[in-house]
Amino acid sequence: MATIKEIAQRTGFSQATVSRLLNGDPTLSVREETRRKIIQASEDLGYSVQTKRIVIPHEVALLDNEKSDEALRDSYFTDLRSALECNAEQQRMEMTVFHNLDDMIARSSKFDGFMAIGADQISEEDLERLHRAMPYGVFIDVNPAPNLFDSVQPDLQQTMHDAVAACAAKGMKRVGFIGGKGCLMNFYEVDEENRATYFRREARRFGIQSDGLVYSDGLFTVSNGRALGEQFVRDHNGVLPDAVIVAADVIAVGVLVPRDISVISINNQTISQLTSPPLSTFSIDQNELARVATLMLGDAISGKRTIRQHAYLSTSLVVRDSFVPAK
Repeated sequence: MATIKEIAQRTGFSQATVSRLLNGDPTLSVREETRRKIIQASEDLGYSVQTKRIVIPHEVALLDNEKSDEALRDSYFTDLRSALECNAEQQRMEMTVFHNLDDMIARSSKFDGFMAIGADQISEEDLERLHRAMPYGVFIDVNPAPNLFDSVQPDLQQTMHDAVAACAAKGMKRVGFIGGKGCLMNFYEVDEENRATYFRREARRFGIQSDGLVYSDGLFTVSNGRALGEQFVRDHNGVLPDAVIVAADVIAVGVLVPRDISVISINNQTISQLTSPPLSTFSIDQNELARVATLMLGDAISGKRTIRQHAYLSTSLVVRDSFVPAK
C-alpha cells in the first residue's frame, strides 16, 4: 500500500497536508483542485481511505429525461431533482443538469459520472453510446439497462403485495387495478406495466377475484386516469369491486369512482391530501432514493466498479379516508 510520503511526492504537497486531508481533518481548508489531486493520487497509488471520514469531490451530470406536460407528473420529478441536488451537495458533487442526452454525451469528458431521472424512452443504441462515453451512471425510478448502469428504485413488487394483502385482511373478495402503459425495461417495451403484473400475481396469491378488473393502458396522467376510471365504472356498473388499487397518484386523482369503493394509490404526492376523499397512498421516500443514488454513484466512480448494483427501497402506506386497513 502507498504511503503518505509517496502521495506527497506525487502531488507536490506537504506530507502534513496530505495526511490531514486523507484523515478527514475538519479544520483543514484547501482548494477543491488540491483536494481532487490528492484524492486522485491516493487512488492511483492504492492508498486505502475506505475507513476514513472523507468525501471525494466529483463533477457529475444529471439527465432529466422527463418531457411530460402533466403538472402532477412534473411535480414528482421536480421534488426528486431537488432531493438529488441537496444530496449531491452533501457528497461534494458538483452537478450539472441536462435535458438532452446528446448534449450530455457531448460534454461527457467533463464529468466523472451521471444520474438520470424520468421515464421517457431511451433507445438501446443511445444507452450503449451513453455507456461508452460515461460508464458510471445511476438510473432512478427506472432500470432501462441493468447490465450497463446501476439503478435505485422503489420496491413496487413489495408495495403491490402489501396493497393486496391489506385488501385481503379486510375480507375483500373482488379488487380492481387501474394503471398506465408499460415503458422501457431491458431494451424492450413490456406489454403490461410492472405494477399491473405484480397485482395480478398477488391477487391470485390471496385468492382475490380480479378477472376483467385490470385497466392498464395509456399515459400516467390525470386525464387518462379519468378516462380509465369512467370506463371501469361503465363496464362494472352494478357489480363494482370492493376496492381499486391505482398505479400512481397522478392517475388516482382523475379516477372518479363511488365513495363506497376503497382506493389505494402510490407516491403520496401533496395532491393526495386534497382529493375527496383524501387518498390512502404508499409513500416513496424521494430523499432516500436520492441519498442512495448519490452514494452508489460515488462508490462506482471511486472504486471504478464494473459490477452493476440495483437497490430497491421499501414504501409505506399513508392512511387517509379512501382506505382504512383492518385493525
